[in-house]
Amino acid sequence: MASTYLSRTPSSAGNRKTFTWSFWFKRQNTGTESALFCVGTNPASDMFMWRFDPDIMNVYAAGNNPNLSTKRKFIDTNAWYHAVLRVDTTQATASDRVRIYINGVQETSFSSATYPAQNYDTNCNTTTTIHIGERADSNQHFGGIMSHVHFCDGYSYAPTEFGETDSTTGEWKIKTSPSVSYGTNGFFILKDGNSVTDSSSNSNNFTVAGGTLTKTEDNPSNVICTMNPLMNYSNGTPTFAQGNTVINGSGSAWLRTSGTLANRTGKFYYEAYLQAYNSNHYKPVRIGWDSIDYPRTGADNYYSGFNISSDGFIRGGIKGVDAYDPNATALGVTLVQGDYIGLAIDLDNDLVTCYKNGTVISNVNGLDISGNSNCSIINSKGYQVTPSLNFYTVNTNDNEIYFNFGNGAFGSTQLTGTTYNDSQGNGVFKYQPPTNYLCWSTKSFNV
Repeated sequence: MASTYLSRTPSSAGNRKTFTWSFWFKRQNTGTESALFCVGTNPASDMFMWRFDPDIMNVYAAGNNPNLSTKRKFIDTNAWYHAVLRVDTTQATASDRVRIYINGVQETSFSSATYPAQNYDTNCNTTTTIHIGERADSNQHFGGIMSHVHFCDGYSYAPTEFGETDSTTGEWKIKTSPSVSYGTNGFFILKDGNSVTDSSSNSNNFTVAGGTLTKTEDNPSNVICTMNPLMNYSNGTPTFAQGNTVINGSGSAWLRTSGTLANRTGKFYYEAYLQAYNSNHYKPVRIGWDSIDYPRTGADNYYSGFNISSDGFIRGGIKGVDAYDPNATALGVTLVQGDYIGLAIDLDNDLVTCYKNGTVISNVNGLDISGNSNCSIINSKGYQVTPSLNFYTVNTNDNEIYFNFGNGAFGSTQLTGTTYNDSQGNGVFKYQPPTNYLCWSTKSFNV
């Protein structure tokens, strides 16, 4: 959601003693304070907030009614979490008045925990504006993705109303249409996309009060690859945005990162867009693959993929420290700002196909790279192969790459018109993936 946030102002107060919030979310970055929701603008008088501070989870209200901070940190930027906040101040036991659940399990270990008095009227569910994805007094925006946001006015629900344990995998999974009541001020938004229309019977719709709310195919039932801020081997400071699908940076430095999902076998496809491309320096942009469980550490150290040099000329099969692999194939085309690159990677046969704006680059169609250990997929240390990016920046945002791993967007721009799925009907792409090549997602890995 980045700087995007939603808002709604209730016309009347609801039940301030008993209510339930349920979110599915995926974080974009760590180490940054950000709010899931916030009611009120004054921490001393009218605020009720659920946030990350910066990586622990904190529920705070004015007067410390309540104020709970977990010991647990939430730093996995690949996983979808399910979080439930269950409030019922009528309970006799203090610790039952505010309860937090993550993926169906109650949080019981707190660095600090202050509970409201019995029958206390909280500052939530008043006529004060609700902000989702922002702290109203300081713009601490939630960076990441949200899905299936529920608020149940007057009801204290267990997480089992919104999720359940998969009998086969043992993992916590979503209930897409839970049987819950919403009361007067309750709502259900972001059900199956970026709609802020209330899916309950209340018509308590929200508005996009800031930023752009973009739909993504990434969801709790099918986690799609993004770039990973925790896999950062940069000399400078890369910037991750739009759910970690947009990468740029600042300062004179090598910037390098890789994906959140990897596999040893299979055929996979992804797309990249050259949003900004600086051809005025000799350092290239490199888009390709790396090993996720045995990364070649260092910002520019033994990298495999496709090298776009300063003049836009693309070569296949390179190795690091500014040296072209002597066996690299000159592909005979150039790439410029505004071009789309497609990469089809066959992990079983050590073959790669590269595309420019949906057209195969002839010199690399089925390029066999197995004879070159420096850029071979199969010979990649660790064997768990993931998408990778390596580039040099001189000035802020002079190189900026947008990725589409099947998410259905480049940056905040949703794909419209004719789009394409892989052969399993998975993912949304600008160009048609080759036959039997799948998007980088958990559903594809389980085919």
